[in-house]
Amino acid sequence: MSITVRPLTAEDHELIELARRTVDENTDGPDGIYTMGAAVRAADGRMFAGINLYHFTGGPCAELVALGRARAEGARELTTIVAVGNEGRGVQAPCGRDRQVFLDYHPQLRVILPTAQGLGSVVASDLLPAGFPWAP
Repeated sequence: MSITVRPLTAEDHELIELARRTVDENTDGPDGIYTMGAAVRAADGRMFAGINLYHFTGGPCAELVALGRARAEGARELTTIVAVGNEGRGVQAPCGRDRQVFLDYHPQLRVILPTAQGLGSVVASDLLPAGFPWAP
């Protein structure tokens, strides 16, 4: 299977910056808490940020918080998402749970992540090619 990686656009960099600002301004710091910020762009251009709620029971990932915030604001068509780690860790790939949620709710969502060629974006459905086809 071949995954098509697209180069980033100016809008993608704007989304990365929102996620980075969100995590930098709200991080729990380097001591034991794994803080991530995320940002998602809606088809109408609005951007929504989220931050994870780290908890030993498996609190929600930043990407899921951003998706929920977008939904709460009425954004149903989403185009791009990114997650950025605290303490300068930069753009991070989504975890398996996030990939499954993307596949179920927004399979054509572009996901910004690190690749062998540097940062790029891929279609969410390419990240979980044999994912369970759950339908809400």
